[in-house]
Amino acid sequence: MEPWRDILKTLPHRYPFLLVDRVEEVQPGERLVALKNVTFNEPFFNGHFPGHPVMPGVLILEAMAQAGAMLAGRTDPAAVQGRLVYFMAIDKARFRKPVIPGDQLKLELTLLKRRREIWRFQGIARVDGAVVAEAELMAMTRDSQESPEEETTHG
Repeated sequence: MEPWRDILKTLPHRYPFLLVDRVEEVQPGERLVALKNVTFNEPFFNGHFPGHPVMPGVLILEAMAQAGAMLAGRTDPAAVQGRLVYFMAIDKARFRKPVIPGDQLKLELTLLKRRREIWRFQGIARVDGAVVAEAELMAMTRDSQESPEEETTHG
């Protein structure tokens, strides 16, 4: 199977919100390295910022989260297949350098902990080897018909 088909099979996101272009390395249960090619054609550059395009930090975090969902899918396909991986929390987020058109984000996700449907990852984003952002991310898997709020409001 072509690598991009695996991404589309695992993630529900589509253009313009699919932020993983390729998975380079996977060690199920441990680590995943993915790429996001940042081009001038990205829709967010129209307004962020005109004349000085910078990729929004929240989208760098979203790219990390999507790579984390890819790692979850490679670690336990049955836990993710046909389900959604909801972003729950961000801790220790730091932004070191701006990401601009022409950059290639290398997203390195490490699985820190898993307890049933809750996943915790360490994410590091690099451009040309330099760290541009890092964070700890938490996510949970749920059936696509199930709202993530149902558990907190009803249980």
